[in-house]
Amino acid sequence: MRNRIFIKMVVAFALVIAVATAILNYSIQRAWDDAMLQEIKRDLRQKTLMFAQIVNADRVHNLRDITAQASHMAGARATVVDFSGKVLADSQNPGSEEDYPNEEPELAAAYHGEVGQDVRESAGIHARFLYTAVPVEGGAVRLAYPLSDIAAADAGVRRKVLLASALVFLASLVLAGVAADLIARRLRRIVRFAHRVAAGDLTARLSPHSGDEIGQVASALDKTARHLESNFIALKASQHELETLLNSMQDSVIAVGADERVQWANQAMEDLVPHGTRLKQPVVETIRDPDFLRVLRAAIAARSAMADRATSILPGRSYDVTAAPLPGGGAVVVLRDRTETERLEKTRRDFIANVSHELRTPLTSIQGYTETLIDGSPENASAREFLEIIRKNAIRMTRLTEDLLTLARVESGEHQFDVQPVLPRELLQEAVQNFRERARVQGMQLQIEDFAQEPVIADREAIHQVFSNLIDNALKYAPESGRIILGARRGESGVEFYVRDFGPGISSEHLLRLFERFYRVDKARSRESGGTGLGLAIAKHIVRAHSGTIRAESELNHGATFLFTLPTATNSVRAGAVVVDA
Repeated sequence: MRNRIFIKMVVAFALVIAVATAILNYSIQRAWDDAMLQEIKRDLRQKTLMFAQIVNADRVHNLRDITAQASHMAGARATVVDFSGKVLADSQNPGSEEDYPNEEPELAAAYHGEVGQDVRESAGIHARFLYTAVPVEGGAVRLAYPLSDIAAADAGVRRKVLLASALVFLASLVLAGVAADLIARRLRRIVRFAHRVAAGDLTARLSPHSGDEIGQVASALDKTARHLESNFIALKASQHELETLLNSMQDSVIAVGADERVQWANQAMEDLVPHGTRLKQPVVETIRDPDFLRVLRAAIAARSAMADRATSILPGRSYDVTAAPLPGGGAVVVLRDRTETERLEKTRRDFIANVSHELRTPLTSIQGYTETLIDGSPENASAREFLEIIRKNAIRMTRLTEDLLTLARVESGEHQFDVQPVLPRELLQEAVQNFRERARVQGMQLQIEDFAQEPVIADREAIHQVFSNLIDNALKYAPESGRIILGARRGESGVEFYVRDFGPGISSEHLLRLFERFYRVDKARSRESGGTGLGLAIAKHIVRAHSGTIRAESELNHGATFLFTLPTATNSVRAGAVVVDA
């Protein structure tokens, strides 16, 4: 790790220094060459001008002597030509009579009265020369300076530059190695810190020693570790509180992952399972109940809460199973033991049924003897009044015991419903026919608004009792000379029947409790009308026994609507529900 960081940084620095040195070397070489060439051009120009001046002014010496002397002083080849290009004198070939082409750049410029210069390779000896020509009377003079001396000087300069570059490169490389080692050490500290945090050591700290970019990274990582530690401590505390809370629950709780393996279970679940829960193992190895597994898998698949009843987790015990999905997949399942609650409910129902049954005979006797006494004492008004009160209360208690017995039979499942397909129109018409006379006496109108065409699965007598309770309730609270509307319409889960009145309505705080036994919105009025407070509770249990739902909708001074649903014959056949039990 150390060598990798150090070597990479040294190699990077070396490449940067090498590239910079090469560029610098090339730039210096080019600048040197350009400067030397410009200096030679200036010097050769001055010498050529002096050569031309001597040619124009010297009338004593001949051109060959003047040319030889100019060549010796300039260290270059000297030539005098006329306008036709004919060589009049040449320092290297004194007897030469060759002609120079007039199109050569330096001569062409000189023929036009200007100083001409050109750098090119000589055709004869294949070497580069600097040519400078100056006009004179009758032609031009030219000096040709060989540039091979520049190449020789360049070679020496290049060797010195390369040596200096090598020394600079080595010195820079040493400094780069030191800098790379310092940076590598700081990076290794950050890497070691990151490894400790990744291994779960959130107490690791990384104090920055500088304000540069690496120091800023170190500061940010240190701050991140502090936040992680504080969040982890808070999370552990919250998890401990949650575990303590769940372990204190009497309900059994188990968390299962998306792969159906047990993740966690509270103490109640550990006590429930004979051999304890098997963490990280398939949940089927802990609980094999099919109802439990079905609810769990349905909650995981549908990503929504599911609930059902399980009866085979432990022999002789019944549990409510509620499963809710977890955010990361899987589900948490709560098992609530319903055995004792169901036993108490059964005891209560049996008690109510037995007491109601035992009260029927004495109440019938009281009612009969009271009516006999009323018929036998026509002259005593006070006695008749007292006897009439006794008779009314006996009738009310008889009705109450009958309702209690009905409710107990429906709740316990003892009452078997004779269900069969029936048209909603027939149920509505029967309900209206039975209450038409009573409604007429009260000045009320019973109307059928609409009805669905699809038959429903229902027990005629039981549904008639539901309508009787709802219509009787509407007649008690509807205004005089008003109307009550009945109807049935197709809904999402079956056919929805409704009974609507236009009375004073029901306040919203009462709607959720209307179907509780003995619950009355207007207690005084209910007693005066002879109600037992059990009609809506009986209707609720009958509808639920038909796999339906019942509810109420109302606003104050806008009447009330009671609605209940019954499954259609088509849906019941598809679901296999041919017989409905309470």
